[in-house]
Formats: sequence, C-alpha cells, structure tokens
Amino acid sequence: MLIDNLCAGIDAKYEELKSALCGTDPDKIKELTLEMHALVHPAVISGRKERTLADYVWEHMLCGNQNELVPRKNFASDLHYDGTATVPLVWQFWHTYRIEDLISNILMGNRDQIFNSEWQKRIGSPIADTGNALEFDEAVKFGKAIDAEELYSYMIAVGKNTREIIASLTLDQIHSMVPEEWVMRIFEEDGVTADLRSVWLLVFWGRLTVGGMILTPLTCHHTMHLYACLDKI
Repeated sequence: MLIDNLCAGIDAKYEELKSALCGTDPDKIKELTLEMHALVHPAVISGRKERTLADYVWEHMLCGNQNELVPRKNFASDLHYDGTATVPLVWQFWHTYRIEDLISNILMGNRDQIFNSEWQKRIGSPIADTGNALEFDEAVKFGKAIDAEELYSYMIAVGKNTREIIASLTLDQIHSMVPEEWVMRIFEEDGVTADLRSVWLLVFWGRLTVGGMILTPLTCHHTMHLYACLDKI
C-alpha cells in the first residue's frame, strides 16, 4: 500500500507538471519540476524527510541485490532501439543518472558534465556512456563491476546539481530547443556510442525543448525505470 501511494503521488504530480509546462508561469513550472524531481530521487537530494520510491528501490538493491535481474523498463518503447531487455538492478541507476547528468549539464546548462575519468574509476564502470546498447552478458558483467557506494555519491552529486540548474531556468529557456552543437557534445564526450541503439538518443533529445527534457530524461524517465523494479521490493 505504501508503494502504491508513492506511485499515485508521482503520477499525479507528473500530470500537474505536464499541464504547467503548457503555460507561461515559470515559477510554477520550476516549483512543480522540483517537486516531481524530489519524488523520483533519493530524499537526501532534495532534503525530504520521507523516503521516496528511489530510496526503497536503492535500499533493496543494497541488500545483496545489486545484480538481481529486472526488466529494463515498465513499458514498451515505440523506438525499439534498445539492447538487452533484462538488466541488473544497479544498471537502472547508472543509466538514469548518466542521462540526467548529460541532459541537465550539457543540454540545459551548457556546462561540463559531472562525470569524468575520476568518477569512472571510482565507480568502477567499464563504460562511460548510458549503457543503452549493452547486450545481456555485457550488462551482467557491468553490474558486477560497479561500486555501489561510489555510484550513490555520483547520483547525489548529479541530482543536487540538476536542482540548481532547474531553479535558474527562464521561461524562454524552458520553451526553447538547444543548439545542435550542444547535442553533439554528448557524442564527443562519450555519453553515447556510435551504435544505433545508443546514438539514436541524440536525435530524440535534439528534438526536445528544455521543457520536454524536464518531462522525459529528468522525471518520467526515472519513473519508468523505478517502476520496472517494483515487483522485486
């Protein structure tokens, strides 16, 4: 019942945010974005007192379930450009926070992403990209390599940084698309690979306004991957 209530709150807030993004009140948009962001990230990121859905999934993962196999997402994509449909639970967190780092910093903030060679070494990841194109055996190997504590530190850094970027957005930025060269930076900085199952993301993100990025990579995307893990907790 608790998880059901958390999911209902997320779904209701997402609908509020979608509606607000069609309007012209930047303060309301940013307020709802931060509220929605808080609901799908660990509570420490926003300072919430109550545990979030992300906290419950993460706590389950730490109880010896880092490499528990879960569905990659909770609904079918229309794009069908994915690698394995089954992934280690830890992959879900890597994937969602790598994408958030790339989107919030490079596309929304036009600044350097947080991830770098030092973070990669600390986390132990064999890849620098989002992991979209991994085959099943590659995903399993990836999961076994990850240092969960260091990944969590990265997640917190990404989430807090995103909230600062959101708070600084103007209405013009929210309703605007970003320059193509910003999108290509993601490829140049190894955020995606040349594999079709990875590089298609640049086309998808390049067609979004910043408001669209708020809805998909920064909020609904987290929901999609967290919901895919619920049968395990």
